[in-house]
Amino acid sequence: MNFNDYKHLLRKGNTLKVAVITDDGVTVSQHFGRAPYYVVATIVDGKVENKQTRDKTGHHTFAGGNEDHEDAQGRHGYGHSAERKHASMAEAIRDCNVLISGGMGWGAYESMRSYNIETIVTNEESIDKAIELYLAGNLPNLMDRLH
Repeated sequence: MNFNDYKHLLRKGNTLKVAVITDDGVTVSQHFGRAPYYVVATIVDGKVENKQTRDKTGHHTFAGGNEDHEDAQGRHGYGHSAERKHASMAEAIRDCNVLISGGMGWGAYESMRSYNIETIVTNEESIDKAIELYLAGNLPNLMDRLH
């Protein structure tokens, strides 16, 4: 899934939901697993209708959540318990089409995409600006920010 798959939702009468990970409700968090919140923007007719903050599970939630779980290529976010953790993190945004993050492990990225959530990794710091750029089709997905 990518912007072109959701572009039709920006037309009249359609709703799109964009989740952004955050530590403070204003800026895009640089680490998906550590961020305690999502800001979810509901887009109606191509405009932000409302925003709400939702709690997000993450490393702070799971006992021993900082263990190193990498695949054979050294990519972060794999291991026997990773999928269960990623499913828990995705639960609060199951109704969302898009997730914007400042950085995340490959395992989390692939998990979110498996739930049909377009996942974008960006260096944009402002939540409002990131959503604005996404809606204009101008928010690049910086895959080099995955670890």
